[in-house]
This record gives sequence, structure tokens and C-alpha cells, in this order.
Amino acid sequence: MNNLGEFLRDVWRLSRPYFRSEEKWSARLLLGAIIALNLLMVGMNVVLNYWNQQFYNALQAHDFTAFMQLLFTWRRTPSGNVMPGFTEVVTVYILVFVYVTYLNQWLQIRWRRWLTGRFLDEWLADHAYYRISLRHDEQAFGTDNPDQRISDDLRDFVGVTLSLGVDFLSNLVSIASFVGILWSLSGDLTLWGVTIPGYMVWVALVYAVVGTWLTHLVGRPLVGLRFRQQRVEADFRYALVRVRENVEGIALYGGEEEEKGNLRDRFHNVITNWWAIMQRTKKLNALVSGYGQIAVIFPFVVAAPRYFRNKIQLGGLMQVAGAFGQVQGSLSWFVNAYGSLAQWRAIVERLTTFYSAIEAARTLSTTSGPTIAASADGTLALSDLTLGLPNGQTLVDHASLTLAPGTATVVTGRSGSGKSTLFRAIAGIWPYGSGRIARAPGERCLFLPQRAYIPLGTLRHAVTYPRDPATIPRETVAAALHDVGLGGLVDHLDQDRNWAQTLSGGEQQRLALARALLVQPDWLFLDEATASLDPEAEQALYRTLRERLPGTTLVSIAHRPAVAAFHERRVVLERPGESPGRLVAGEAAAGAG
Repeated sequence: MNNLGEFLRDVWRLSRPYFRSEEKWSARLLLGAIIALNLLMVGMNVVLNYWNQQFYNALQAHDFTAFMQLLFTWRRTPSGNVMPGFTEVVTVYILVFVYVTYLNQWLQIRWRRWLTGRFLDEWLADHAYYRISLRHDEQAFGTDNPDQRISDDLRDFVGVTLSLGVDFLSNLVSIASFVGILWSLSGDLTLWGVTIPGYMVWVALVYAVVGTWLTHLVGRPLVGLRFRQQRVEADFRYALVRVRENVEGIALYGGEEEEKGNLRDRFHNVITNWWAIMQRTKKLNALVSGYGQIAVIFPFVVAAPRYFRNKIQLGGLMQVAGAFGQVQGSLSWFVNAYGSLAQWRAIVERLTTFYSAIEAARTLSTTSGPTIAASADGTLALSDLTLGLPNGQTLVDHASLTLAPGTATVVTGRSGSGKSTLFRAIAGIWPYGSGRIARAPGERCLFLPQRAYIPLGTLRHAVTYPRDPATIPRETVAAALHDVGLGGLVDHLDQDRNWAQTLSGGEQQRLALARALLVQPDWLFLDEATASLDPEAEQALYRTLRERLPGTTLVSIAHRPAVAAFHERRVVLERPGESPGRLVAGEAAAGAG
């Protein structure tokens, strides 16, 4: 856990960019207005403190006229000052309180919107989200549950930071405002021949320091417990989402009991950690509650001797008690806010580690992995290519290969030899390795993995992904669906469903091939992109690709001879056992389709 200085620097690094962004003036104006209104509320409390003195003096003197004036209008005090009525003070106080809350919520949603946009930009840039997912040491790399960090942690960070920050500032001003009042009203106290001026100020200080020390001693473990609670809650939620996204597979395997056990285990972690939080919170609440209750009567006990010696009136006693409560309450801010401070520290820790993980992943993308360059002659050239895994194991060692445009190539090799990783390196997303890859510009190469990605939204959006559906005529999309054997879905193009669950695996692969027909790339890389189809359908689709995309060079990972027949060249990734592999150009496939 970071020390206080490091923690505050982390808070500053997370907060500062927004107030220096393109929204800086509106952000600063809103923050300034919130601070000003909170300070005005402190001023209203000062007015109420003096009002209490006049009100209780009127009660003690049985002065009905002063009593009514203090309630409803205003009254000139014996010292010549004008004291507003309670109705006027409370009306202003309510208006200030309402707009403090309103402006605070306004700034929260604007700040959260900006922070969310920034984190999304950083997370999705340079394939950082993908590179983070390759790491398995999540604790060290700070990558668990990015959805929870972007959604919940950013929301809580903005809310808690504003609440604690403004509250802390208000308490500082409250101390400055009331300590003078308390000093002047408390008088001197003589103990063992020593005169202590403004003794109630010192009493309030000692009371707050002792309470703060005890609160930190009891509540310190809450920081780590809150951090872990956010993590186990996110793990449980992620497991539930996984069940929702894989309902058919679970049902077909009959895996309900296994899933139930997994969910119960994850929820058990939630309960176990929550129980630890309960136990620690019980102790903290006992301390804070007792501290607060004693603080109600404590100033009366301390000030009572002066009252009973007739040195102050009832109004003075109430004013002293009120001022003592304000000073002691402000000095005890740490005690009262400890639960929120523990939550805040856990949130900042999670966001800081996540952002560090993003920066590390983006650095990895620019400082490691094969170099991607534009091909001058249109060929795909691999030069001195070495590929490895995150654990350091080498898949391919110093391989070189050139593929000419217009020559369809099939890549084969035993399962697990690294064929898919080779495609990832060619796509420019694999960060573990070295060498040089020269190929066509990114937008002219299309990569189709075995598991087609189906985004949320309408079917038309799914077919045209990642392009804007509005830029492609509906007739063109419909024709592509007909070509890949999904003509029956044309009438559903504008329907918004969970298409990833509605479509079968084979239909999802057909849909991905329809994207290829729309994009018409120079190079099309298919990583067993038709493996879920029967051999006849697979051949029909390859034939369609060759007919509809005559200018596209196909590069396929496949095992079936029928697929190899649609290619003029074969490349074998030979990798004996766990040893580094090599690329071997084989003989031409027989009977290209």
C-alpha cells in the first residue's frame, strides 16, 4: 500500500488532467461555485451560532417580543448588530444546500464523462486492451476486471473525491471561523497554578487528536478489505456474465452444477470478505458512535462551571456548545470520514494500477514485437521473424518467407504449433517477438479469426462491422448475405438482438465472410474461418470468395484437403515438440478450385 504522499500524488495525477482539459473553464467555474456555496454554508452556521445565543437569552429572560422577532423577522442586538430571523436564515440555507447538491452532481457527471472517455481512449489505443489480456499475472499488472474499473471505479472516484475534497476544505474554514468564537467565549482555566487561555479550544483539539488516533488504529485494515471487496464483487459479476454469454454450451454439456459450484465459490469470496468488513466496521462504528455521542454532552460539561458561576448566560452556554461542536467536529473530520477515506484509497489504488497497466501495454506495443512496414512491391515478406509466448517460450525462430500477391497460400501444421500467433504477428497485434514484416497497409488487409466477433446492435451493424452501416447501401449488404448463404436473414437487418447467441457458430462464420465481401481487401487472412461449416458448405464459400474477390490474395490456416485445393501454395509450420518452429514452403496444392 502506498504511503500518504504517494497516494495524494496518485489522486492529483488522476484529477489534474480534467481541470486542464478542453473543459477546464467550465470545470473550474463549477468547482469554484461549489466551494463558494459550501463556504457560504459555513458562514450561515456562524450566523446561526450567534442566533442561538440571542434566542436562548430571550428564553431565559422570558422576552416574548425578542423570541418572535428572532423566529420570523429580525432584531437589533444590544451591541447594535442586526440579527436576521430564523425563517430568513433557514430559507437562505435551504437554497444554498439545494444548489450545492445540484452543482455537485452536474460537475460529477461532466467529470465522469470526460474521465471515462479518456480511459476508453487509452485502453483501446495501440491494442492496449489486447496486450493486457495476454498477461496472466493480473495482480502485478493490475488488469483484473477492466470493465469494473472503467464503469464503477471512475464513477466512485469522481463522487468520493468531490465529496471528501469539498468537505475537507469546508471543515478547514469552519475551524478558522469558529475557533475565534470559541476562544473568546471559553475564557481562562487555572489548573495547578497554571492559567490556560481559551481552554476549550485546547480541549477540543486534544479530544479530536485522541479520537483520530484511535479511529486510524481500528479502521486501518478497512483499506485493504475495501480494495479486495471491489475485486471479488467484479469477479462474481464477470462469472455471471460468462454464464449469460455461453448459455447454449453450458446447456449442451449439462454443466449447470459445475457453473453453480463456480458461482458459489466466487460468491463465497464475496461473503467471506464482506464478513471481515462487517467485523471491522462494527468496531469502527462503536468507536465513532461513542465518540460522537460523547461530543454532544462534552462541551456542556466543560463549560458548565462558568455557567453555574453566572459568568455566562444560557445563550452564551449554548453558543459555546455550538462553537465547540463545530471546532471539534471539524477537527474530527478524519474520524467521521474514515469509512469514505478507506473506500477512496481503494478506488484510487485500483485506477492507478489499471492506468499503469495501460501505459505499460502501450509502451510494449511500441518497443517490442516485430516491426510492421509497408511493402513496396505488394508482397508479404517476413524477415528474420522470431515469435514467442508471454512465458518466454519460442514458437518460431528467425524465419523468413515471401508471399506474392495473387498466389493463394494455405498454412498448415499441427495444432498448437503457433499458426494463429503467426497471423497475429502479421496483423501487428502480437508484442512478443522480433524481426520485420512488410505487407500492404492495414486497411487493405482483413483478418478473420476462427471465432467470429459479433458486436452488439442490429444485424446490419454486425455485418458491416467495423465500418459505419450508413456508408454501405442496404442492397449491397443484402447481396453479401445472399452470397454467403444467409439470405433468410435479410428481412432482419434492422433488428437489434443478441446476435452472438441467436446465430449458430457456422452462421457467425458465414456472416464474417460477408464482411470480407463488403470490404474487398487486397489480402484476406482466414484462421480456420470456415471450420464450423460442413465440407460442402466450406468449399462453396471458398468458391464464392474466389469468384467475388478476384483481386484478393487468400492466406488460410486450414487442415482439410478440400480447403487446400483452393490455394496454389502451401506453407508448413514445422515445430517438433516444444522446440522453436520453422516455416517450410511445400509443394503446390493439387487442383486449385
